[in-house]
Amino acid sequence: MAAASSPPSRPDALTLEVVELIGSVVARYHEEYEEAAAGHALTGAQARLLSLLSLEPLPMRKLAHRLKCEPSNVTGIVDRLESRGLAERRPDPADRRVKLAAATAEGRRVARSMRESLRFAREPLAALTEQERLALRDTLRTMLDAGRDTGASGTHEA
Repeated sequence: MAAASSPPSRPDALTLEVVELIGSVVARYHEEYEEAAAGHALTGAQARLLSLLSLEPLPMRKLAHRLKCEPSNVTGIVDRLESRGLAERRPDPADRRVKLAAATAEGRRVARSMRESLRFAREPLAALTEQERLALRDTLRTMLDAGRDTGASGTHEA
C-alpha cells in the first residue's frame, strides 16, 4: 500500500495578507489600465495587444498565446488597430510565410502614453528609496520565476 501524502500546509497569516495586498495592487492596475485604454478609445484587449506590440513585432500565434485567447480573436483585434493606424502586418524576415503584427510609430506613442498615465503606483513607488524599489523589484522577479518553475500560470517577460 502506498503511503498517503500529507495535505499541503495552510499559508500563514502574513502570506495571506501579502496575497491580498498583491491582489489589491493588481485590481487597481487593471482599473487604471482600462481607464487609460478608454482615454484612447481602445478596449482593454486592444490596449494589451498594442502594449505587447510596442515592445516588439510578434506573430499572431504568439500574441494569442500571450493574451491567452484564440488566434481568430487576435486577428480581429489587430484588424481594428490597423484600421486606426496603430498597428500593421508585415512579413517575418526569418520566414516570409509568417505575418508579424507590429505597432506603428503612432501605436508606440499611444502605448507609451497609456503606460505613463498609470498614476496609482507612481507616487507610492517614488516615496520608496532606490534600495527599497530594487528590493521590491527583485522580490517580484523571484516570485515570478518561482511561479514559472512550478508551472503556475502567468507570464513574465524578462
